[in-house]
Amino acid sequence: MFAEIITIGDEILIGQIVDTNSAFIAKEFNKIGVSVVQITSIQDERNHILKALEEAESRADIVVITGGLGPTKDDITKHTLCEYFKDSLVENQEVLHHVEQIFKKYITAPLLQVNKNQALVPSKAQVLHNAYGTAPGMWINGASTVFVSLPGVPFEMKYLMEHQVIPKIQKEYDRPFIVHKTIITYGIGESALAEKIQEWEECLPQTIKLAYLPSLGKVRLRLSTKGGNLNALEIQIKVEIEKLYALLHDIVHGEEDDESLEEIISKLLTAKELTLSTAESFTGGKIAELITQIPGASAFYKGTIVSYATEAKMNLLQVPKDLIETHSVVSAAVAEAMASNVRKLMNTDFSIATTGNAGPSKGDSNEDVGTVFIAIASPKGVFSEKFKMGSQRERVVQKSVYKALELLQKEILKF
Repeated sequence: MFAEIITIGDEILIGQIVDTNSAFIAKEFNKIGVSVVQITSIQDERNHILKALEEAESRADIVVITGGLGPTKDDITKHTLCEYFKDSLVENQEVLHHVEQIFKKYITAPLLQVNKNQALVPSKAQVLHNAYGTAPGMWINGASTVFVSLPGVPFEMKYLMEHQVIPKIQKEYDRPFIVHKTIITYGIGESALAEKIQEWEECLPQTIKLAYLPSLGKVRLRLSTKGGNLNALEIQIKVEIEKLYALLHDIVHGEEDDESLEEIISKLLTAKELTLSTAESFTGGKIAELITQIPGASAFYKGTIVSYATEAKMNLLQVPKDLIETHSVVSAAVAEAMASNVRKLMNTDFSIATTGNAGPSKGDSNEDVGTVFIAIASPKGVFSEKFKMGSQRERVVQKSVYKALELLQKEILKF
């Protein structure tokens, strides 16, 4: 079964918002064996919508449209759907009652006619109840394609997908199984990784597709297959994943369906009842941000000192001035002093420290742009490593964040 996603709204096309709806819908479809063949973003304009609907109908079994269902005049999706299906709008009493109840319970502003118009739906549409908003979802059966129109507000769209659209598709359609497995590698680039697994890749069964998904600091390898026998598909993927683990050893840091590196570290520290602090310079608190996004991080994470300026390293982290003058602020000696001192200041078992030159200029350091030092302090002592992370500022920072977590994980596993 093939699907197409159409997102409607100028705010997407001008970059005012990021289209996260399509990613969510595609992921949910993949879970139930529906393959997304195309994602299209278009203006909230009649001719664009009509053309997109016509083209999507020629390619897909189900077309999901998000956006353009608001109460204002610039939201024209319902009217355009009526034109496309030679239909007219009718008032749905259940939707109208729902809108009235929302205003009665939660909204102090008066209920206007424009709000009541949310209850107008194409007569051919099956209404999908939106418990979180006033705009209902709509399911329209075309000649051979189903059209589903959903609000563009993400939490409303997600509710309708999870409670209305997905269950309805599962009930009404037979679908193949789609199996993906993604492993995450750290510490090796895409080209080097491809060379390392070249022979294995060439021997992959034709039914399995491999995709390289590089991002800052890591490369994901996704294996995909589909068919009618779920057990056979899972066994086939498992065999190939085991071969990959044997080839890649310690550069594999888990599977995407499992946990991120920071989540793995969180579980390790919690299980061993160990604590962590960080001292960040050029990474600007990004390590702390990743860690504190994990629920329960307060059990092991004590905090960070973002000592961006040289003076902050001396005043807050008590890095000696003569050490900085002798070795430069971007050096192994300073990184190790930062890690040791923040560990003592916050009384933790482990600490991470970062100092480096992310660019565009050298600043207070003598090192070239892209040079970073990452230090790890533990009850067994402190050490640091020097890395060359390139010249693009964002890449330098993000690669360093993941490298710091990678080094920390290896040290925790020694305890």
